[in-house]
Amino acid sequence: MKTLFKLGLLLLFAVQANAQTYLVNGKVTDKAIPLADVSVHAKGSAKGTYTDQNGRYQLQLSPGKHTLVFAFGNKKEVRIELSENLNLNVDLSDAMESLEEVMVRSVRVNADSPITHSNIGKEEIKERNLGQDIPILLNFLPSVVSTSDAGNGVGYTGIRVRGSDASRVNVTLNGIPYNDQESQGTFWVNLPDFASSTENIQLQRGVGTSTNGSGAFGASLNILTDGISEEAYGEIGNSFGSFNTRRHNVKFSTGLLQDKIEISGRLSNIQSDGYIDRAFSDLKSYFLQAAYKDENTLVKAVVFGGHNITYQSWFGIDAQTLRENRTFNPAGQYTDENGEAQFYDNEIDDYKQDHYQLHWNQKLDKNWSTNLGLNYTYGRGYFEQYREDASMGFHGIEPVEIGNETIDETDLIRRRWLDNDYYVVNGNINYTDNAWDVTAGGFYSYYTNEHFGQVIWAKFAGNSEIRDEYYRGNGTKTEVTIFTKATHRINNQWSVYGDLQGRFINYKTTGLTSDLENLLVDRDFNFFNPKAGATFQADKNNQLYVSYGKAQREPRRTDFEEGITDAEKLDDYELGWRFETPKVKVNTNLYYMDYTDQMVLTGQLDDVGAPIRETSGESYRLGIEIDAEIKFNKLFSTRPNLALSRNKNRNFSAEINGELVNLGTTNISFSPEIIAGNMLMFHPTEQLQFGLLTKYVGEQYMGNIDFESSKLDAFFTNDLNIVYELKNIGFFKSILINGLVNNIFNEKFVSNGYFFTFDDVNEQGQTQTFGGAGYYPQAGINFLVGATFKF
Repeated sequence: MKTLFKLGLLLLFAVQANAQTYLVNGKVTDKAIPLADVSVHAKGSAKGTYTDQNGRYQLQLSPGKHTLVFAFGNKKEVRIELSENLNLNVDLSDAMESLEEVMVRSVRVNADSPITHSNIGKEEIKERNLGQDIPILLNFLPSVVSTSDAGNGVGYTGIRVRGSDASRVNVTLNGIPYNDQESQGTFWVNLPDFASSTENIQLQRGVGTSTNGSGAFGASLNILTDGISEEAYGEIGNSFGSFNTRRHNVKFSTGLLQDKIEISGRLSNIQSDGYIDRAFSDLKSYFLQAAYKDENTLVKAVVFGGHNITYQSWFGIDAQTLRENRTFNPAGQYTDENGEAQFYDNEIDDYKQDHYQLHWNQKLDKNWSTNLGLNYTYGRGYFEQYREDASMGFHGIEPVEIGNETIDETDLIRRRWLDNDYYVVNGNINYTDNAWDVTAGGFYSYYTNEHFGQVIWAKFAGNSEIRDEYYRGNGTKTEVTIFTKATHRINNQWSVYGDLQGRFINYKTTGLTSDLENLLVDRDFNFFNPKAGATFQADKNNQLYVSYGKAQREPRRTDFEEGITDAEKLDDYELGWRFETPKVKVNTNLYYMDYTDQMVLTGQLDDVGAPIRETSGESYRLGIEIDAEIKFNKLFSTRPNLALSRNKNRNFSAEINGELVNLGTTNISFSPEIIAGNMLMFHPTEQLQFGLLTKYVGEQYMGNIDFESSKLDAFFTNDLNIVYELKNIGFFKSILINGLVNNIFNEKFVSNGYFFTFDDVNEQGQTQTFGGAGYYPQAGINFLVGATFKF
């Protein structure tokens, strides 16, 4: 207790010692014309404000060096050193668009675009970045539900937006697609600690603007990696927490050498035992960047990757186990010779992924700019399984004769491999003036993936050899995309937006699946995806927008295995209102997403824990989303959001009690009607911040046939986030201490699950259909605490 009391006094002293501030004020203009609503903030700090109707601003900052960022579409940075109050007037007429933003212009939208979106900057990311994956960090955005197989946000994690699963969220890294080209999924476990190398994130909900890669059917997630640091620095970060979780990373930058060249990098290691039994993670990653920059040119060579070793935890548990032993993990279970249950210690997923990117951004003059991107991604790895009483013939092993007995089943250990290569060429050109913003570009990609299985041990091996293959198949996918999109500012009130995209895809497969079935596919898909919208600036506080977007999407590999070969189609209608004052921002939008042949999750899983999909025919999603940012005073602010929706299949048919039945209108699986969140922030000083983060997810069906047994209960969680930053402390430029107490009220909740049906025959000989379910429980109260030292 004495030690805690001393630490409390020390913290209080440090807060008071750093509480002295000076006033920076002034006027922001564009060639002598005052600019209202210009964002003014101190780089690397949560301190910020907006200019008033006369272009004036004021900001309280601590003594020392600061970089002020003035943003009004384009940005301008001004370095200052405070030892007294300062009057600073800024002219934004010469503000230039960041060349780094040019790199992702083709897949992003501006603040006043008629596209529903949210942005997260580097400063917000670092407040909760303690080793959890990006889906967990995005959990408090509107219409977002995140989940974790291991139960604590480390390892395999997933995200759903507007009820659409991760395979329908188009993800790009610096404009390069990240979704796997065959499964269309995103596996953040292959890029652990990637948030530590992220500059900013934009989440577009709905169809959004045209992006590279597979079409967005729920959202687009565009990530820009670390920007160039003008000053050299080194950084060491360590965090520790529940379930023996720890994250260690080091970062560095040379700063701009000769004002032109920068080299930076990061190494990370994350380990955790997980909340679920044996759901451990051993994750390593790296990020290396070399950049050349002058007034008109930016060239970046970026290399990053990761290696994940995780114990499998994708099987879930049934309702009885959830009540009696919620951390139980059935993965790797087998029975030994004494009839006792054992668990194989190497039931793991082991996968490596490396990304090589080259980006060249060129400003030709004040109006024209170009971007060229090249990418190569190399992925390889396997998951390992202990199989009890497995068919020897299925695994390519001849039966064994022992005495007069023929043995055709054996315990064995197998590995299922993926070995893939992905090549991308991506280029675009942009023209911008006071009235027009036009971008045109093209994209080409080639992907190939080898699927094969090996038996590495068998109790009865016959004449087989170690690592004999029992299946092999190949998938190859090529894509060409061309697009043109433009925003035209008609006057000070009206702007219109148009976007035309063509996608041309060929997908081929050869060989056997893991079920030893021939999969021979050679399909072409040609998609034309138009989008249009308009924005109306009613006055300085109110803006309205309307948009329409069409998306079409090819089936994924597992769909072809299920015999599904047709593309799905989506017409997305959005109507939005944005209200903004210096203290209050409100974004409200209505959406109607009309689907044809939507691939909905059945609720069932395949033998590797991947969701199985089916065609729902006609379906729709109708909803309203509201998010706000309210600054009550200098101490308190809040950021609430609410999403209300109806998500329905029309004329949905399923086999019930042995007959095909038209169930009419049913709920779409994994689509809660209510999702709400809030971030209540308290800033007692510039250096210290407390945040109460809340999330509510309403009940949802895990299937499409509205069985009561397929319902996933609603849940309500609360997290406590504490951030304290000291600057210019001895040898260090800054020391950032942050803590996160998740689920502070110890809610026993489940964020994900699966559902299946089975038939049984009653005494009267009638077939009856029953439903069963599995659950992925999440951790109760748990914590993470970390410190980052920057020098």
